[in-house]
Amino acid sequence: MGGLFGTVSTSDCVNDLFYGTDYHSHLGTKRGGMAVGNASEFTRSIHSIENNYFRSKFEPDLNKFHGNRGIGVISDSDSQPLIIGSHLGTFAIVTVAKINNIEELAQKAFSKRHHFSETTGGVINPTELMAMLICEKGSFEEGIAHAQSVIKGSCSMLLMTDNGLWAARDKLGRTPVILGKKEGALAAGSETAAFANLGFDVERDLGPGEIVFITPDGYEQRRPPEDRMQICSFLWVYYGYPASGYEGINVESVRYRCGGFLAENDDVAPDYVSGIPDSGIGHALGYANAKGIAYKRPYVKYTPTWPRSFMPQNQNLRDLVARMKLIPVKSLIQGQSVLFCDDSIVRGTQLQDNIQALFDAGAREVHMRIACPTLIHACDFLNFSTSRSTLDLAGRKAISELEGDKAEDLKAYAAAGSEKNRAMVERIRTRLRLTTLKYQTMDNLVAAIGMPKEKLCTHCWDGSSYNP
Repeated sequence: MGGLFGTVSTSDCVNDLFYGTDYHSHLGTKRGGMAVGNASEFTRSIHSIENNYFRSKFEPDLNKFHGNRGIGVISDSDSQPLIIGSHLGTFAIVTVAKINNIEELAQKAFSKRHHFSETTGGVINPTELMAMLICEKGSFEEGIAHAQSVIKGSCSMLLMTDNGLWAARDKLGRTPVILGKKEGALAAGSETAAFANLGFDVERDLGPGEIVFITPDGYEQRRPPEDRMQICSFLWVYYGYPASGYEGINVESVRYRCGGFLAENDDVAPDYVSGIPDSGIGHALGYANAKGIAYKRPYVKYTPTWPRSFMPQNQNLRDLVARMKLIPVKSLIQGQSVLFCDDSIVRGTQLQDNIQALFDAGAREVHMRIACPTLIHACDFLNFSTSRSTLDLAGRKAISELEGDKAEDLKAYAAAGSEKNRAMVERIRTRLRLTTLKYQTMDNLVAAIGMPKEKLCTHCWDGSSYNP
């Protein structure tokens, strides 16, 4: 997915930029970058974070950065920030984007004799494409609005100019951009968790399509928000950091509520409840508290040397990391009936290994409760599950086994409690060798988040989305 952070200050901003960007490391898998501006120059650095962490890669660079404004990014795809020279002046840009019509827009650019210099494996850098679209207009304000209007997909961005920062949220608000403020400085980021330890207070969320210009003295709205919102629901379920909030709704609180809904009317009586580390823990605590059942840790995560399991780009390495970083505690497992909560089941291969390890350690029963409905559609709007085929999703595999690859009535499978939904879940349960398996209903997920469903993107579960 990716995360961005920027700040502008009356004094040097490098430490705030460095740590603020680092607080977005859970959102990206491939590259990190920072750019800092002062009265005489822009300075930039980009590093791969596929095999190491942002802080260790960028600490040696800090002495070369000096300035009162800067932008940073944790990216799951392209190299950024980019520094662009244009008729608008020199600017740096970072984006969190998935542009579905990038080839169409590139061909239009080629017809105008434009060119692109930033490519990876022959693929055009979406951040450079956005910069080109911005530069087609006569001002940053007009250019950002123009770029947002012609892309299909989503793009939130930060721009650093000689005078300050521009912040813009994607036109349907699928990814968040939040403003923070402290004495002498303002910041904009994807995660409010980046603000607290740096002394920033949350000012407010930008609305869908909103554009603001930020200086150390404050911010000025240059384009009001659109009426329609489709923020990604999966932010609260999985992607978001527990300390963060979007639209004023805290991630960890939503996970507790998800767990509480999973506990309602669940007739299983396990010996204790646990969560698949880390994002399953909040859901499991909510379940355990609602049921009045003990919470224990039969799996512990070894973090000193093993990175996040989605961090490596190679699937075999991802599976290795997932297997090696979770260590079973056999004395808590042997002879026990254990109920686990997890955020989701994407492909299910890692979870299948985890479940088998529990039975190998002597578990009597393993029950699984999933905090969201079954994933049956790949995301069209964020870089989630895009490295794999839609048919690799555990839900679609089950549907294929039941009906073939050309199943047409996917809505029937998405409807909680329907005959087809129950058959799909049972196929997944059998493949994973679980004692029981239950998913969250869509109604309960929406209630746990606490926003109207029409303001939430739920495409990956029920195919419902607004995509003008």
